[in-house]
Amino acid sequence: MNKKYDVCAIGNAIIDYEIEVTDEFFEENNVEKGLMTLVDNDKQKELVALAGDRIRKKQGGGSAANTIFGVRDFGGRGFYTCKVANDEDGHLFMNDLNEYGIDSNLKLENLLDGTTGKCLVMITPDAERTMNTFLGITTDFSPNELSAEAINDSNYLFMEGFLVSSETGLEAMLEAKRLARESDVKVSLTFSDPSMVKYFKDQMRQVVGDGVDLLFCNINEGELFTGLEGLENVKEELKKYAKQFVITRSAKGALAYDGETFSEIEPFPVKAVDSTGAGDMFAGAFLYGINHGYSFAEAGKLASLASSTVVSKFGPRLGKSHVTEIMNRLA
Repeated sequence: MNKKYDVCAIGNAIIDYEIEVTDEFFEENNVEKGLMTLVDNDKQKELVALAGDRIRKKQGGGSAANTIFGVRDFGGRGFYTCKVANDEDGHLFMNDLNEYGIDSNLKLENLLDGTTGKCLVMITPDAERTMNTFLGITTDFSPNELSAEAINDSNYLFMEGFLVSSETGLEAMLEAKRLARESDVKVSLTFSDPSMVKYFKDQMRQVVGDGVDLLFCNINEGELFTGLEGLENVKEELKKYAKQFVITRSAKGALAYDGETFSEIEPFPVKAVDSTGAGDMFAGAFLYGINHGYSFAEAGKLASLASSTVVSKFGPRLGKSHVTEIMNRLA
């Protein structure tokens, strides 16, 4: 039976405020470079004020959101489950989804008072991204936001690792996984960020539980999760936790495992401008590929080219011209 959606994703709905900074900005404001750090509303307001007119872009984001936008970029069908407030940023997030043709659980009449989550994405000249996030109302993302119907009508459930930092977010992940298993829907997970594996390892292991169908991680996250070092050790250990997986390796490309065979995914070298959303886009393009007849090697090549295209520009999304160029290049 054909499902309505390729992917039903769940995650934190965040409005990204993207700015360019120097390393001195981090030193002056006590910000840890290269990681996603959760901050309170006052700290983020202070940083946004300091950013001032350096804010380049403001748009809907979050790990799983970026992935579902990536699925959609290539013509895939997606549903996004999240939580936003009845404020300007919440309406902006809803409009972003609607304009992209992504269905969601959001309805204007059901939005609650509060503050929509925000992320200050700070990009340094070396193209590394550092994120300070105030989760706002998405702190309370819970099983109440889930759509059993949307999960049931999807080929894959996709969950972002950032949800493990919230007690109710963890509950939502476990319930979504249960619903997917009940409906014979494949379960995919991304670790999202090394900090989530480092500081919430027990919760992440709880989500992985008896295993997932498809796991996305980078080599650093893989080492933290398995407690082992080196690609060879990590790839063998991950077989215990995921039927299939992809390990991204930045400029070294990626390694994809389809359950039987490992495929080396070549990198596409570019001049990096902004690494925001590179892993999210990789997952989105890869999920599009395997939902549309691509082998793991072919999906990996598409994902590698898509993610390298994303880092060569500002922001975590592709434009129509980028997608056309990617597809022409692969053809």
